[in-house]
Amino acid sequence: MSDTDETDVLRELASLPTIASPRVSPDGETVALYYDVTGRNELHLLDAADGSLEQLSDGDVPRSVRAGFEWDPSGDRLFYHRDEDGDEQHDVWAMSLDGESEPVVEMDGQIRLHDVSEDGETLLLGSSRGGQMNLYRHDLASDETTKLTDYDRAVAAGELSPDGDRIAYATNETDTYENMDVYVADADGSNPRNLDVGDLGAEAASIDWGPDGDRLLINDNSADLGRAGIVDLSDGVDDATVTWFGDGEFEEGASHFLAGGDRFVASRTRGAVTVPVVYDADTCEGRELDFPAGVASVTEGRLTDDRLLAYRTTSSRRPELVAYDLGADETETVFDAEYGPFDPDDFVEPETVSFASDGVPETPARAVDHDPYEEFEIEGLLFDSGRRPSPLVVNPHGGPRHHDMRRFSYRVQFLLSRGYSVLQVNYRGSTGRGREFVEELYDDWGGAEQGDVATGAEHVLEEYDWLDEDRVAVYGGSYGGYSANWQMVQYPDLYAAGVAWVGVSDLFDMYENTMPHFRTELMVKNLGEPDENEATYRERSPVNYVENVDAPLFIVHGVNDPRVPVSQARILRDALDDAGFEEGDDYEYEELGEEGHGSGDIDQKIRSLELLDDFLDRRIGAERTAVAALDD
Repeated sequence: MSDTDETDVLRELASLPTIASPRVSPDGETVALYYDVTGRNELHLLDAADGSLEQLSDGDVPRSVRAGFEWDPSGDRLFYHRDEDGDEQHDVWAMSLDGESEPVVEMDGQIRLHDVSEDGETLLLGSSRGGQMNLYRHDLASDETTKLTDYDRAVAAGELSPDGDRIAYATNETDTYENMDVYVADADGSNPRNLDVGDLGAEAASIDWGPDGDRLLINDNSADLGRAGIVDLSDGVDDATVTWFGDGEFEEGASHFLAGGDRFVASRTRGAVTVPVVYDADTCEGRELDFPAGVASVTEGRLTDDRLLAYRTTSSRRPELVAYDLGADETETVFDAEYGPFDPDDFVEPETVSFASDGVPETPARAVDHDPYEEFEIEGLLFDSGRRPSPLVVNPHGGPRHHDMRRFSYRVQFLLSRGYSVLQVNYRGSTGRGREFVEELYDDWGGAEQGDVATGAEHVLEEYDWLDEDRVAVYGGSYGGYSANWQMVQYPDLYAAGVAWVGVSDLFDMYENTMPHFRTELMVKNLGEPDENEATYRERSPVNYVENVDAPLFIVHGVNDPRVPVSQARILRDALDDAGFEEGDDYEYEELGEEGHGSGDIDQKIRSLELLDDFLDRRIGAERTAVAALDD
């Protein structure tokens, strides 16, 4: 295939439009969603009956979908978030269905819209205006905003009761960092009461009120695997009782009550697959909905024909919307995914790989030595490019509270089209396997989980002789960028190149400069306070071991990133310079303007793939295996 054809593959893949955050209107006739078919993320309205699509916004919404939107209960407008060039310091705006937009709540710091009252007169917000993320109430008629909570730790999952008299939320008042409790308070924030639904050290969260206000849907991981529960508040908070759902075989999390409140939707994780489950709130019986092996979810609300709206995707099938008939267990497509010149058969489904890991790979550690940890069976996904021999890109996920699943990724499919096989490892600390597996990462960033990643690379290199052990790169973003940095300084013998995209390099600087709720709920929760755990912060910061870098490293960062500030990239670059590395030869550096922690703009997706493609091609090289659709 010619160079022009290769460029076309890159542009066509990056330009495939993607839906996000679908929301059914109150009357069930319209679906509002984010869609980037214009080249930029925009709000659109989808007619659920005939599939016609109308663009609503015009450059008003964030480029990257970091926060969703809500319908006004009247169905006449949408409340959405707006930021500046990806900085995530959102305000709340309202947009009418003819595209007219106006500010509703503007404050310093970040705002996140949690809920809209059933009468449409009140917004429940999370905001970091006072430093920490707490709850605020905004009255639309008076245009007044009132602070409801004042906790030192972040407040999450705010929900207004149907009658507007109470709020439910989650926070932590204990000295146990990993703890999270569910609270119910009066509408003005007074009289807060901890429901005590979970064990100390476990995480519980409020999810949704039942329509009569007597039931509260919650999640909790006291039993290790996540579970959904309903708190019965009919006899008051002091006499509340909890009913738990599921048989404890899989990780599950509640999503929302269905109309009437007699059933609710939960999400069940089975390895790299997520599928919706509908539970009967009274009998506790659950029914797993019929979806292909991938990632599927059911949105709130019902379509007018009494069917549910569901989102689904697999590794080879792009995201689409379907109507799900609960009675017949059948789906009908509401909105098709775009494939451009491609076909689903052109894309690659992964093979599940599993291996035993004690967190200490055979490859020698250069930065920090470890004794063996507890041995776990670690799972991953291996995508075969078809190239023989094939270079390998090890692609650790971000989060770290996340896990790689069978969902479509244009980045992975692009790497495959260029001839690179891809390995994703759900290292200890990943979600989907319960609280104890997540907590393996506490106080140990850069420890056993990085050993799991390296052991995964060793495993596939040994088991699959078509992989080229001399052409292995590590590439990740956010915490995956931290992993890329750490793999390059801890296990440099494994890699011929590395790419750290919006990656963490200095834990002290990360603590000081990330957003307040990230400071407490990410840094402190996982690593403790830096003044109390100074040795850990210093020992697990990749920047302190740059002399170990033994292969080209590409550092890429958005200048407006509020999660992992651009100072992380600049500190790493300066340390490489001080250690005698030459920019352009030993490492490469790129700052991305008008971009934060990633971007949904098509042009910026193209730019990111071009940067990645150029670096990998020059540093480890791979003849591209053409996708069939463009091979004719």
